Amino acid sequence: MNDRSLLAGAADMVFAGSPLDRCEVLRRDPGALAAAAQQANARVLHLCKGDPEVDENGLIWHAIDPSSPEHTDMIFLGKLDGQPLFARPSGPSEQHIPARAAAMQMPNRDAAIYGQAKSFLDWHYRHPHCARCGGRTEMAAGGAKRICSACGAEHFPRVDPVVIMLAQHEDKVLLGRQASWPPGVWSALAGFVEPAETLEEACARELQEEAGVSVDIAATRYIFCQPWPFPSSIMVGLVAPALSDALSVDTEELEAARWFSRDDVRAMLAGTHPHAALPPSIAIARRLAELWAEDRI
Repeated sequence: MNDRSLLAGAADMVFAGSPLDRCEVLRRDPGALAAAAQQANARVLHLCKGDPEVDENGLIWHAIDPSSPEHTDMIFLGKLDGQPLFARPSGPSEQHIPARAAAMQMPNRDAAIYGQAKSFLDWHYRHPHCARCGGRTEMAAGGAKRICSACGAEHFPRVDPVVIMLAQHEDKVLLGRQASWPPGVWSALAGFVEPAETLEEACARELQEEAGVSVDIAATRYIFCQPWPFPSSIMVGLVAPALSDALSVDTEELEAARWFSRDDVRAMLAGTHPHAALPPSIAIARRLAELWAEDRI
């Protein structure tokens, strides 16, 4: 039941729909990048351990002081209507708030810009050394890559694909929960895509490993995806028809898994289910559940 309106709705997902021009050509010119940072209208985000500064209007942007040595660790996000935008790590301030809470209250376009900034800064923090020779790496192309000072190897920010899926059987959908989650919260099953594996194969493998559910791989359908900057994943939403409703839960992975009816899911979305709830609105799992409850996927 995928249609253009459904796929277009993916742009409404939190962390999707960035309005920025990432300026690939500009990134190749260090002089032009330095000049962009010195423009009077250039602005920078300050992230403290990945958390943004937010007020009632959304992200808080700061003017750039080119004379400050701190500007050397900025990454270039891109331009918005010609305005250069950057991000850099910083110490805490009273206006820094936790990442997930920030994403739930800021406008979607701000969340998309923030997601890019957080993912890039996290990657730079975790990759100061070359995976080939162990030498120190240096930021290049405005933060779009790192280059090893010893062997010259280029390293690029990684994005980890994760399948997140609803297995369906008759008029029921499979949800699971982990013991670390808040009581009563259930979600779509998910897992990382492994090497030499299609999205559909990863979906089938994860459902079989975690819940003992076999699905029809050929009938598995892509719905849409969501950037997820915790730290840097792309969540790929799928639906898959289960061959039966028999379950064999791997309790190393899940605390529990069970089938929910469409009425159950509608009550969970409305907040009226007596003992079950769904993830918050920023999660693709909730959007998948909404579409399934409306019989659109």
